[in-house]
Amino acid sequence: MAEQYQVTGDSAASISASIEAGVSKGDYKWGAALPPIRVLADYLRVSPATVAKAYQDLRQRGVVEADGRRGTRVRSRPAVAGPRSALRLPVPPGVRDLSAGEPDLRLLPPLGPALQAVAKTNSSPQGYESAAAMPELVEAARPRLLGDGIPVDDADITVTSGTLDAIERLLTTHLKPGDAVAVEDPGWSNLLDLLAALGLRPLPFTLDREGPDPASVASALHAGARAVVITVRAQNPTGAAVSALRAEELRIILGARPGVLVIEDDHAAELAEAPPYCIGPVTGAWAFTRSASKPFGPDLRINLLAGDQTTISRVAGRTRISSGWVSTVLQRLLLHLWHDPEATALIARAADSYGRRRRALRDSLRQRGLTAEGETGINVWVRVPDETRAVGLLRDAGWAVAPGSLFRTSTPPGIRITIGPLDEHEIPTVADAVAAAVHPTTYSTPAR
Repeated sequence: MAEQYQVTGDSAASISASIEAGVSKGDYKWGAALPPIRVLADYLRVSPATVAKAYQDLRQRGVVEADGRRGTRVRSRPAVAGPRSALRLPVPPGVRDLSAGEPDLRLLPPLGPALQAVAKTNSSPQGYESAAAMPELVEAARPRLLGDGIPVDDADITVTSGTLDAIERLLTTHLKPGDAVAVEDPGWSNLLDLLAALGLRPLPFTLDREGPDPASVASALHAGARAVVITVRAQNPTGAAVSALRAEELRIILGARPGVLVIEDDHAAELAEAPPYCIGPVTGAWAFTRSASKPFGPDLRINLLAGDQTTISRVAGRTRISSGWVSTVLQRLLLHLWHDPEATALIARAADSYGRRRRALRDSLRQRGLTAEGETGINVWVRVPDETRAVGLLRDAGWAVAPGSLFRTSTPPGIRITIGPLDEHEIPTVADAVAAAVHPTTYSTPAR
């Protein structure tokens, strides 16, 4: 057996543990192929069924994934802790990183003054009895959501530690391993990883600039999806935003499936330019999440979660017996930022800056004959014939972008470009580099 496959074990459990250890140590990089079942079985002198069971266990835990005729490979973001450098392709020195999907750190409101203000007005220590969503935060959140057209008049509201934490608790309180979840394709890579770790099956549906394609969603529901996750605006990676007409079409389709859990994700919140056209509580279980991470900073791990009473009660109960609660310090900090006119003005300027840069890059790419999407948010999605070549050529040209394989299930290849670190004057240069990487034999970079 080849040297890189130094797997040990004589049982399914020990073999899967050996492979998992290799992944966590970084010996197996993301996308690395595992040995064929019969090859590894011969090497370890066990039955092929034993190795097959080990691979099945790893798939169910979200460490590896089946890749058709190419066999079994380590997931792009395996559900096991390892070196941070193993989570995505390293960015060489001198290469600009447009792959991370992070907001522009230069545009985030400073948290120092807000922390000082919170400390002065709320200096008393908090005990375990305060371990819940703060009534003051909920009271301030309700009119903010209602002002955006989110129907939370009769909804319950709680808080979680970020969007993914909310979605995980929603799924685990309503679904069981093996159940199917309808997800966007291309869609949020973290969500795909979460489904794998929870043992849930993704059923992809396609989308366009107005959001999920109704016929595709209907097909996923017909195939047995027990939950559906929809990004209302600033969809990652395409930037799609649900339109008013599309929301109405989806209400009709989902309203015919009362047993389906509907999760609506508004992760961009105040940074998104389009209004959040909410599909709303048309089934028996519904939840709307709004994160503070993009506008106020990724380190502010707090997410508003609104929904029907049963769903929110289950999430709050699961939180109570696991992590306990979201820090009241963070809740008070977010409440202060909501009421701070300077922070509000900073976020408004950030939203305007993101919009200008995203539109400029999208339009520049289109002018160069490329298919580029990016209606809202901080990313631009570019269709390419060959992801590996495009990513490699762009890296050689000094720009790191994310390969579409991280986000898509069955849709055509693409690359994602995050505009957060990108200044406006750099956009023509980036657009030329992308065009040259996508069409290296036909595009000539103009002299500057």
